[in-house]
Amino acid sequence: MGRLLRGALLPVLFLLLWEFAAKSGWLVYDSLSWPSAILAAGLGALRDGSLLLATWQTCQAALLGLFIGSAIGVLLGSILGLWSFMARMAGPTFDALRAIPSIALMPLFLLMMGWGLSMEASVVAYACTWPVLIATWAAVRGVEPRLLEVADVLEMQFSERLRKIVLPAAFARINVGLRIALGVALVVAVTVEIAVNPRGLGYSLVLAQQSLKADLMYAQLLWLALIGYLLNAILKTVEAPGGGARRSA
Repeated sequence: MGRLLRGALLPVLFLLLWEFAAKSGWLVYDSLSWPSAILAAGLGALRDGSLLLATWQTCQAALLGLFIGSAIGVLLGSILGLWSFMARMAGPTFDALRAIPSIALMPLFLLMMGWGLSMEASVVAYACTWPVLIATWAAVRGVEPRLLEVADVLEMQFSERLRKIVLPAAFARINVGLRIALGVALVVAVTVEIAVNPRGLGYSLVLAQQSLKADLMYAQLLWLALIGYLLNAILKTVEAPGGGARRSA
């Protein structure tokens, strides 16, 4: 609790100074608001349901894209990590595809799917695939060889080997990639909504900016920060199976 209070001291002082400067007339820019007005705008958007609806739309696209991209990344990363000849064959292709910014694919996905959830989730999935793939690839390559020898002796199928040996042993490092992909998912989803997709928190930010509602715009930005913090905190609580035992050993 003491650490939390010390960490909150500087932000609270900043907010108090911001409020005082705005109310005393030192800050007169149209693009600025003040904390009490931002809080009131945020509570108003919560009461009328607009903020919750936009949050649901953004999280729906971000989490769906994260799930699809993570599944693809874990599968491909496991294949590349287990079979070095596949890594040599497919590695250059993946390096070339990874160099394409996900945002640059928006026109293509828009042409293929039109506006809506599927287009946004596809762009997010493409962006999330790469950090998970790279983390999984490195994690699987670092799995204890004796565990893989056990799988060979037991003549495990690929899916069984993945489920019982590879993923439990590599989960801690894969989780790092998942946490990176989570941040990427939220950023890409909001970017797509700002650029081309009229839905979610990104589009709400554009509407607030066009309506010169600086207080609502700041409230939505702070809300986005809170969502990202909570989602990351959830992933941080997930530990690798048996991680405590390995650390104690």
